[in-house]
Amino acid sequence: MTRNNGNNAEESKQEKYIDDPDFLRSLVQTFLQEYLEAEISEHLGAGKHERVSSRVGHRNGYKPRRLNTRVGKLFLDVPQDRESTFRTELFERYQRSEKALILSLQEMVIQGVSTRKVQKITKELCGTIFSKSCVSDWCKRLDDEIGAWLNRPLEMAYPYLIVDARYEKVRRDHKVESNGVLIVKGINEEGYRDLLAVEVVNTENVSNWGDLFSRLLDRGLHGVRLVISDNHKGLKQAIDRYFQGCSWQRCQTHFMKNVLDKVRPKDKARVKQMLREVFDASDSKAAWKRLQNMVEMLRTTYPNLSEFLEEECEDTLANFNFPVEHRKRIRTTNSLERLNQEIKRRTRVIRIFPNAESCLRLISALCIEQSEEWLTGKIYLDMNLFENEEVKEEQPETTMMKLQNF
Repeated sequence: MTRNNGNNAEESKQEKYIDDPDFLRSLVQTFLQEYLEAEISEHLGAGKHERVSSRVGHRNGYKPRRLNTRVGKLFLDVPQDRESTFRTELFERYQRSEKALILSLQEMVIQGVSTRKVQKITKELCGTIFSKSCVSDWCKRLDDEIGAWLNRPLEMAYPYLIVDARYEKVRRDHKVESNGVLIVKGINEEGYRDLLAVEVVNTENVSNWGDLFSRLLDRGLHGVRLVISDNHKGLKQAIDRYFQGCSWQRCQTHFMKNVLDKVRPKDKARVKQMLREVFDASDSKAAWKRLQNMVEMLRTTYPNLSEFLEEECEDTLANFNFPVEHRKRIRTTNSLERLNQEIKRRTRVIRIFPNAESCLRLISALCIEQSEEWLTGKIYLDMNLFENEEVKEEQPETTMMKLQNF
């Protein structure tokens, strides 16, 4: 009995350590510091204070660096050598997006548009003095890696695409412009999420979206069944042109906002609840029945809204033609909106990008890291459900005809 109590106490102690973020951070920091020591020993051909004929250099103290990880901020001492030939691979592996952020800030300083605040940030992040040649070298190496990712062939089928855009301030020809950042997210045939394309353009229109979709198809994009987006006119036209035969899901969150903008404040909660019941229906037939009731209830007080629902709501119900387990995750662009919030958290440090290239570099680096996390994480959707459930395709008919059928 005493032995069991001892084992339980030991297990409890171990669980406490495992759950303690400070313990994990200390453990990871110790491991990475030892990794740095082993790395420079291999580079110099000798360990610390070791006298061997294979030695090709000598140590020269340490430089403090900070590394952001999932267990928190780590403070490491990076070994230096007298000839300054040692370059650790550690930061290359863990801080691609951090490097892109640093480069953007450094370019601002070099181009003479920085402030003392920016210089302070770059000094803190870099931990060293930088030059134009250093920045140019970093840009080339990172741009090559990002370019390879942006142009990689797409071998898998992607049944679902989620498309959205955000805007960033970019300095161009001595003027500050608002540029669109077009992002395409896919869910592949194995059920994993992936980011397929990132592009910085002067504006969000049918031509720019069309060019992006054309390049995706040239890279091998296929198997698309549903495209989810907001109701931007240019985007919708490009989807209709390049994804003929695919269904289009109008984002329910954006549509909800459009509807609530058309009613008085006192009625917003009631109208929101009615529309929510339409979207949460068990099947397509129940959704259309609830929509009919909603249209009739609003016809007297909000005739324009009633007409809007009859004409526009159909595009928000495309998700009902897909497996039940998929519907909640394919009815909005919210998953991409969350990524946009993370991008915003990083880009607001810069506020105004020195050029379009630095904007693409930072956002692409963030997207690469997010993609790697998704592809090595849990399956997002069970795509085997496509085989077990026959997708029902309705004959083309107007929204009014559908409403009249109930």
